[in-house]
Amino acid sequence: MSQVEDRLAAAGVELPKPNAPVANYVPFVRVGELVHISGQVSLDASGGVRGVVGEDVDLETARRAARLCGLSLLAQMKAACEGDLDRVVRVVKLGAFVQAGPGFFEIPQVVNGCSDLMVEAFGDAGRHARSAVGVYRLPMNFAVEVDAVVQVK
Repeated sequence: MSQVEDRLAAAGVELPKPNAPVANYVPFVRVGELVHISGQVSLDASGGVRGVVGEDVDLETARRAARLCGLSLLAQMKAACEGDLDRVVRVVKLGAFVQAGPGFFEIPQVVNGCSDLMVEAFGDAGRHARSAVGVYRLPMNFAVEVDAVVQVK
């Protein structure tokens, strides 16, 4: 087990299996030292967090949804690094999308659920640039979707 996984396990975090694509795309593409990870939705074993944030989904649940996206991103990173998360040099950027109602403006606080997990996993190497965007709809009515660019060795 990698040092990153040891740190996560000590915090009670268990990584899911990487999600398979649901359309005509691949889960990640590596170009040189950069891995571009496709958007990961707020899915878990119970079906995940779905609905419109600010209407069907409250802030705390939405933040948990973003963390679920982060867990799936970590699972994809692990797959991209042939099972060794210690090969991740830096989380470069997160692109986050929140299915937000018209009166919901706390998009950055929602996305912190994913951002905080990256720092928890990688320390300073988990600090990243990011976009946090409220959108009208997300695939299959998921509340949050996050993609990533990571540097690996």
